Order: sequence, then structure tokens, then C-alpha cells
Amino acid sequence: MSFSKEIRQAADPVFEAIYAHPFVRGIAEGTLKPEQLVHYVKQDFEYLNAFMRIYGTAIAKCQHRDDMAMFNEQIGFVLHSEIHPHNNFCEIAGVPYEQLQGYPLAPSAHNYIRHMLTAAQEGDLGDILAVLLPCPWTYWEIGKRLLDEVKPDATHPFYEWIDFYGNRTDTITERFCQRLDEIAARTTLEHRERMKRHFILSCQYEYLFWDMAYTLEDWPVPLNEHDAVEVTRA
Repeated sequence: MSFSKEIRQAADPVFEAIYAHPFVRGIAEGTLKPEQLVHYVKQDFEYLNAFMRIYGTAIAKCQHRDDMAMFNEQIGFVLHSEIHPHNNFCEIAGVPYEQLQGYPLAPSAHNYIRHMLTAAQEGDLGDILAVLLPCPWTYWEIGKRLLDEVKPDATHPFYEWIDFYGNRTDTITERFCQRLDEIAARTTLEHRERMKRHFILSCQYEYLFWDMAYTLEDWPVPLNEHDAVEVTRA
């Protein structure tokens, strides 16, 4: 069994819990509330900014141009393509996308980003791939499963979101898995265990991210807006 299949198998309960989460079920059923969509987009905008910074860290640690090109392409994807599912949520919520940028991070998003940044700064390319992989992998599986389950057409409120993630070909998930397997095949057992921990913890944070959006998670003690931004900026 390849390393990527091994860690996916270990994280299967989390993948299943994510698919059963009421936010994901709300996408399937088209029943999410505007405030839940807005909270998701606010947090995901900042999360993806951090994701691009981690891609930059990965490029700095690459030894080969193929790896550099892979991460560079993903920065372009986030900047120019991944705004489409955000726009779908904003359209249904009735809020312009531009109004949902630059907000403070909620606790789960803040902690998830710190987890990824720490792994990227302290680890090597394998650690970075492992810590980033659950994000594209869970979304790809959600999209594919929703396409099969819901069979949405253009009348479904979240058709564009489901189609965007479910109909992707030559996915970054497959490319990350292949590269991670190559690294795992020639590294130490200790490193493999560390990469597995990064992966599984990121899977747990993926669940918490959906939960954060569904419950409108915020910090327990309110601050004024300026102080909140200063404290919780990624």
C-alpha cells in the first residue's frame, strides 16, 4: 500500500464525518443560511491567503523545477480560479464578494493556519505536502460524491460549487499524492510518522472549518473590530 493510501485509510473516519457534516449536507440540499455562507467565505478567503504563502515556502525548499512549477501553478489557481466557488456562495447569500475580504480569523481557522505554517517552516517538502493535502483531497471527494448523490443541474443553488470541485481532472490531489509517495519511499520511519500526523491533524481541522462556518464560530470574548483584526490576522 502506498503511503498516501495508508494515511487516507487512517483518516477515513474524518473524511466520512466531513461528508456527513450539516454544512456539507446543506450544500447538497441547498439549505444553508446566508450568514453561514458569509462566515465561510470570510474565513476561507484568509485561509487561502495563508495557503498561498505556504506554497511560497514550499517553492523555497524545492530542489527541482518540476516541484517549483507545481506549487507556482497552484498559487495561480487560488488567485484566479478558486474565487468561483466563493462567488457562488456570495451570490446565494446576496453579498458582494469584495465585501467579505480582510476579516479576522475565527478560532478554528486561526489554529488550522498556525498548524500548517508551523509544519511548513519547521519541516521539509514532505511535511508541507502532508499538511496541505487534506484540503484539496477532502474537497475533491466532497465534490465527486455530491455530483453522484445529488446529480445537480443549473437550478440547484450550489451547482457551480459542486461542479467546480467534483468535475476537476488532473487534480492537484493526485499530483500531491504521487510526490508525497516518492518522498515517503526513501525517508525514515520517523519522518513518515510525522507526515502522517500532519495529514491527520489537517483532516481534523478540515472538519472544524466546516463546523466553524455552520455554527458561526467566533472568539469567546468580544473586542472592538480594530483590536480583533490586530489579534487574529493570519
